[in-house]
This record gives sequence, C-alpha cells and structure tokens, in this order.
Amino acid sequence: MMAPVFIHDIDAGDESEWRAFLAAHPFGELVAGGGPDRRVPVVVPTQYVLDGDDVLIHLLARNPVWDAIAENPTVVLAVSGDWAFVPSSWKTIGEEDPRLGIPTTYYASVQLTGTVTVIEDPDGIAEVLRIQLGALQPDETVADPSEHAARLRVIRALRLRVDDVRAKFKYGGNVDRDHRATVLAHLGERDGPGDRAAAAHLERRFDR
Repeated sequence: MMAPVFIHDIDAGDESEWRAFLAAHPFGELVAGGGPDRRVPVVVPTQYVLDGDDVLIHLLARNPVWDAIAENPTVVLAVSGDWAFVPSSWKTIGEEDPRLGIPTTYYASVQLTGTVTVIEDPDGIAEVLRIQLGALQPDETVADPSEHAARLRVIRALRLRVDDVRAKFKYGGNVDRDHRATVLAHLGERDGPGDRAAAAHLERRFDR
C-alpha cells in the first residue's frame, strides 16, 4: 500500500473543505495494494460517489483490482485537482530578486483509506447504480438499473467504508498575505487551465 501524502499543518483541509472538493471532483484513482507477493499495487482511474461516509464504485468484473482486493480489502481512493504551476517570479514582491523566487505548484488532494465490501448480487449492484445516477445526473430520467439485468452480470460494485481522510490544500499557506495576493493577481492574469480554481482556493484560505 502507498504511503500517505505528507501534509504541513498550514495545508491541512477540514471536513467541509474535503467534502466540497470531492463533490466537485467525482473522479479519482482507486489503489489496491493486494497481498505481500504482489510487486506493485493496482491503480484504477474511476468515477465514484461519496455516499455519507462511504464511497460507492462499480467496475467490470474482469478488472484486476478485484484480485488485489481479495488479497487485501484495505484500499486508497486518491483524488487530486485544481492545480496550477506558480513560476519563480510570481513568488517575489517589491525589491526582491525574481530570479530567486521559489517555484511551486498549488493543488488540492484528498486520500480516503478504508475497507472494501464487494457487492456481487444484481440487486446490490443495481442499488449502487441508482445512488450513482442520482448523484451524477440528477436532472435526467433514466431506466432503472434493474432493467439492464443481463449487463449487471459483467460488473461488480464496492462500498468503501472510509476509516481515514488525509486532505491537503497547498495554496501558499507558507507565505504572508502580500506574497499570496501577488500570486493571486498573476493567476487571474494568466487565466490558464486550473488557474481559476486554484485562485478560488487561494483566496478562500487567505486568513488561515
């Protein structure tokens, strides 16, 4: 199993932050380490839904992750996003030499660790699909998953009971407000992929 993400106290996210982030980013990587003889973990990019304190996922039955889960049901779901590269010159203000600025990357990352219960019966799989559809496309009318009876046989579902959450929101908490305000202005000027989301996190965390 992978080691947990390192988090400075200044970058730690609270429950309201990580729940909001997961709601906005319902796609992550399921990591199953398997048993002691497995050389590398199985990593599966997947859609997921946070259902209270549990995570619901469905995958093809032939996915190799199921063998790893059978060996060891403790897994990690890792979700990262809202990242933006911050160049050296953006990290300086006033008379500071822009060549000596320390570049970095702003990002958010949440890692959920827990134990998996595998769901193989069609009724249980259909219920997972109902919850996922309700969360992911609440405004669309679709057939009940039970109507796809034959197709349910080729997938499995899982419920991950979350035991530990590590949430990191790395958005300049190690520097003063003036330096963060300078980076915020640069993000707005560049307005590249991820810049607006990173700027929103940076501004929200100004007073931490």
